[in-house]
Amino acid sequence: MTNASISKSPSTDQLSGTTKSTINPQEAAHFGALAADWWDSNGSSAMLHRLNPVRLGYIRDAINLHFGVEATDLRPLAGKRGLDVGCGAGLVCEPLARMGASVTGLDAAPENIAAAKAHAEPQQLDIDYRNIAIEKFGESGFDLVTSLEVIEHVDDSDSFVAGLANALADDGLMILSTPNRTAMSKLMLVDLAEMTGRIPKGTHHHDQFFTPVELEKLLGQAGLQVIDTTGISYSPAHGFSLSDNLALNYLMTVVRG
Repeated sequence: MTNASISKSPSTDQLSGTTKSTINPQEAAHFGALAADWWDSNGSSAMLHRLNPVRLGYIRDAINLHFGVEATDLRPLAGKRGLDVGCGAGLVCEPLARMGASVTGLDAAPENIAAAKAHAEPQQLDIDYRNIAIEKFGESGFDLVTSLEVIEHVDDSDSFVAGLANALADDGLMILSTPNRTAMSKLMLVDLAEMTGRIPKGTHHHDQFFTPVELEKLLGQAGLQVIDTTGISYSPAHGFSLSDNLALNYLMTVVRG
């Protein structure tokens, strides 16, 4: 199956005229079941914890460039609004809040939202977590919109990307990441990862991955422009790192076209 079928066009129900939900109930249930140990760096989300510093480094560099911020500024998002879509238990929301942003996090699994709130509260991080789909969210004007390792899990990629676009301010910055659909990603992120227990079984479905060309086309249809695509590579010796090699996973910097 290709991503032409995953997008499930059109994005509105032809009989009712209502927007189709982007939430896949099975995917939401899968990740909701992992909520209890999402913040355990040695638990079921261990690989995500190892990946997160690389993603955050890329996001910080993009923020510096887009908003003209000095690398030494500890609060580069002060006075700005950030939205993380598919936030899980807050692994990206919390760093964005520490960078000074007023952060909203959306997730399909209520268990994840509960875990995110419970983790943020004792740290006095004021993050607005909501269990709602992006197409039903309705708010706009966010300076920064992030959605990392999420689009490959949604039911209607057209509506999902349209929702991201609607949330983004005219001069805003968007960062996406997702696995590439290649033989390498199937071997590393599905076959070996599940066989060795590094990723819970059922986390990834290779036929739902997007190639960079496919994702850039989808973003373009929503009036968005990709201005950078950078790969994420993995080695047992050094872990995850940014790379020119897009075969495993990649990040995109996106703005309005």
